[in-house]
Amino acid sequence: MTSYAAVLWDLDGTIVDTEPLWMAAEHRLAAAHGKVWTDEDALQLVGNSLMASGEYIRERLELAMTAEQIVDHLVASLAGSLREHVEWRPGARELIAALDDLGVPQALVTMSYTAIAEPIAAVLPFGAVVTGDAVSRPKPHPDPYLLAAERLGVDASQCLAIEDSRTGAASANAAGCHVLVVPHFVEVPEQERRVLVPTLAGLRPADLDALFA
Repeated sequence: MTSYAAVLWDLDGTIVDTEPLWMAAEHRLAAAHGKVWTDEDALQLVGNSLMASGEYIRERLELAMTAEQIVDHLVASLAGSLREHVEWRPGARELIAALDDLGVPQALVTMSYTAIAEPIAAVLPFGAVVTGDAVSRPKPHPDPYLLAAERLGVDASQCLAIEDSRTGAASANAAGCHVLVVPHFVEVPEQERRVLVPTLAGLRPADLDALFA
């Protein structure tokens, strides 16, 4: 069992390995416009809101498209890729299922839009879903995690958030959560109320409290 009132999950890179899909879509968009997009560019966007990423891409590639049009294009590409195949991150589904068996409330807190989050949320036992198109202030602001806790009827300071990026971890910490970080594509600094682990594989609900003891 765990003493947390709820566990709040990031999606991209934490539950599902979508970052390679985002990066591939960005490379395709650049190539279609005769531009060069680097892996370093792609890593700048990990954990960002989609609109911030769209604006970065627009400026970096000097595109005539608006940030909104870029986001719509990438979201459609990702949604199509996820309909074909979902690459789950190690241990994520197992920990979600184990927490659900214990009756621990869980929520999905992602800056991906509804079209991407819905197919994943539909097969997982989340009591609430907060997406990037549902908040005016995205991660790293605390709003997404505060809204998820509110929808579950719990205090964010009594929740554990599970993240993979510095932007997401900053958002969850700002909301008052303990944050379990499983770094994937980017490094995440250590700080108070934050613990880094290499993988969720083999992690049980009973292990969560001990990590922050």
